[in-house]
Amino acid sequence: MPPLSGLGLFAVAAFLLLITPGPAVLYIVTRSMDQGRRAGLVSMLGVHTGTLVHIAAAAAGLSAVLMASATAFSVVKYLGAAYLVYLGVRRLLDRSVATAAVPTRVRLRRAFVDGFVVNLLNPKTALFFLAFLPQFVDVTRGRVGRQILILGLMFVGLGLVTDGLYALGAGSAARWLRASPRFLASERWVSGGMYIGLGVAATFAGNHRK
Repeated sequence: MPPLSGLGLFAVAAFLLLITPGPAVLYIVTRSMDQGRRAGLVSMLGVHTGTLVHIAAAAAGLSAVLMASATAFSVVKYLGAAYLVYLGVRRLLDRSVATAAVPTRVRLRRAFVDGFVVNLLNPKTALFFLAFLPQFVDVTRGRVGRQILILGLMFVGLGLVTDGLYALGAGSAARWLRASPRFLASERWVSGGMYIGLGVAATFAGNHRK
């Protein structure tokens, strides 16, 4: 176990980071507004399943490969950006129209897989855990990998709460907005544009060597 004295500080730091909207939060909010709270929550579970992979990699030291190799970092980053753009284009081409009572239908398995892939192909998530989690590890206690794993699981637990609230809030707001014909007419373009915007932002974001 990490030292108990540091767990409280870690929880506060993790909570502050989680409530600050980032790419994962924007993705979950977009999915929830586009396809309803249920799809948003399932997407959130996919995102954090991807997070578990990054945490396991950080605990095993594999994330250091991304930090050491500019090529590996770039390949993963561009794959992730391309997938976000693909989701946006797919949404723009989807001409189905949501109603006030029934949002655009989506297979929940697809929502989960999309969330998982989006976060798995985000190398900055891997580098974040490699840089953030060790700050709260006590090397004198040994089993550093296990300490990192415990802290990572705490982070995911807090993330399920905060991101779940984002998904529920966005889904509720979208349900209210669907009563507006203007929103229904523009919703496909807004959600598709947000996916593409996230992909473009990921493409031009500075790399880890800066």
